[in-house]
Amino acid sequence: MFHSTLKNIWLPYTQMNNCNAPIVAKATHGSTIILNDGAKLIDGIASWWTACHGYNHPHIIKTVKKQLELMPHIMFGGIIHQPAIDLAKHLANLLPGDLNKVFFSESGSVSVEVALKIAAQFWLNQNNNIKNKIISFHGGYHGDTMATMAVCDPEEGMHNLFKNIIPHQYNIPLPDTSEKQKDFIQFLEKHHKTIAAILIEPLIQGAGGMLFHSPEILRFLRKQADHFEILLIFDEIFTGFGRTGSFFACEQADVIPDIITLSKALSGGTMALAATIAKEYIFNGFLSDSDQHALMHGPTFMANPLACSAANASLEVFDQYNWKNAVSSIERQMKKELTQCKNLKNVKDIRVKGAVAVVELYNISNLNRLKIKFIQQNVWIRPFRNIVYLTPSFTITSEELSLLTNSIYDVIKQEY
Repeated sequence: MFHSTLKNIWLPYTQMNNCNAPIVAKATHGSTIILNDGAKLIDGIASWWTACHGYNHPHIIKTVKKQLELMPHIMFGGIIHQPAIDLAKHLANLLPGDLNKVFFSESGSVSVEVALKIAAQFWLNQNNNIKNKIISFHGGYHGDTMATMAVCDPEEGMHNLFKNIIPHQYNIPLPDTSEKQKDFIQFLEKHHKTIAAILIEPLIQGAGGMLFHSPEILRFLRKQADHFEILLIFDEIFTGFGRTGSFFACEQADVIPDIITLSKALSGGTMALAATIAKEYIFNGFLSDSDQHALMHGPTFMANPLACSAANASLEVFDQYNWKNAVSSIERQMKKELTQCKNLKNVKDIRVKGAVAVVELYNISNLNRLKIKFIQQNVWIRPFRNIVYLTPSFTITSEELSLLTNSIYDVIKQEY
């Protein structure tokens, strides 16, 4: 029987027939979630890593309130507005190279859909109708919409139900060894004429298991993409905006993709916003006397003024404090404090990069029970598959972070 609070709600990633009664949030502040009953939880994942500056940042709130009174929304078809103009310019200035053509949407999945659509149509506009396949990698995750499901790892569990519905793409092993790189090159030699783009989450594959890889992999992919005339897309929805220690993960490899997707922390954890940004030559491939060569895509709430204002304010907040030092401090503390988990039974691996920490277990027998255990420790940590992870806000205090790391140790020790 459904809990009364779920009478009319359909939750994500949840079997509604037997799910636990949900907790109810009333307010947020900093790294704290305040529940209806007054209980307080320290948030270890920053609401799916969106609230990079913590919740309720005063500068973002002030900016959004001002925009709300001025113009909450306006369609982006045939009319534009200053918050979007400013944000596009700001992003273009922050991104490397000539990644300067910004297409706004309202979710990460859609931003990847748009990237895939741009990649395919770029070649169609050159009368090449066979370059329509995408290479993605085992362990990757790029969203839950139809096209993005096709480029996620088919074995990771969430999307294999739809394998006979979604279009077939090339999902192959990440070329992270010399042997796999040889196999990858052989694959490209055989299939490159049909491949529109290579898609990867740079440095960390997020929801597919928080899997890390080296910057050398990105340099290798850039080299092969150039050699075989294939576009390179970086999905930085998870890794962008300081999460890995640099503002964008691609900076650590000194690699510039042809297209990049951004969302999550873009609006500072306030409202839905995403962007797909392309290089100049990609954009130029859509310029023509023919309307058929235009990018025919337009989400209703794309470039929402409130969301763009929030994003502009969030980018200004980055300039107000030393976020790099904050991320480095978080990284050092998580490495040090999670070391105690190494000798625990069932712990397979511990890895930390930037403001991302992962304790990988050999297995989690009861995921729901583990989630409840963390709530009982007064923390908000949401393990999935076989990992317990932290992606805290950059403004979290060292005391709050210690509560999170110690809770991970305590819960795993109790359970196993």
